[in-house]
Amino acid sequence: MRPPYLLLDIDGVLIPFPEADGSTPATHARHDVVPTGRSADNPVTVWLDPTHGPMLMDVIRTGLVTPAWCTSWRQDATTLIGPLLGLPSLPHVDLPHPQITTSHPNGYLWKRDHVDAWLGDAPAVWIDDDFTSLDHAWAEERTTRGAATLLIQPAPRAGLQAAHVAETRAWAARLLSARSAVAPDPNQAEAA
Repeated sequence: MRPPYLLLDIDGVLIPFPEADGSTPATHARHDVVPTGRSADNPVTVWLDPTHGPMLMDVIRTGLVTPAWCTSWRQDATTLIGPLLGLPSLPHVDLPHPQITTSHPNGYLWKRDHVDAWLGDAPAVWIDDDFTSLDHAWAEERTTRGAATLLIQPAPRAGLQAAHVAETRAWAARLLSARSAVAPDPNQAEAA
């Protein structure tokens, strides 16, 4: 059995949005990165918490989840953001470049339809700061259909917290335990 996916957003999760006065959490360090399509003389400044990498690696190393980026940073998540946090190369959901003026053009997060197609019937915990009630209803519907889905929504100005990672780990462990409890014993099948 494949572990559930851990889908990770970046903006509002690993990179907090600044406060009204422009300040960012004191825990975060400044980095200038050059995303695909930008020139080196026009970098993007990001603020990252160096404790996020070890926190995420702790849950990744358990084998309870299969991590993947789910962000508009796309491949740049692996080449630019991940290395700054000490994360290994991770796959990413291949999101399009939509021409939208809101992140909820249909009342729910624009990524959701792409994530749904990418996941198929695989279980997942998805950490993103931008879910609506329609996204939460979608997660409940997927879970009812047998594709366990947990949405974790950090506050966009605070970003990922240790409690979010602990919730991810506990949820994935419960899911694995439940799956193991209902999995048929291959030895019993042979004896019959």
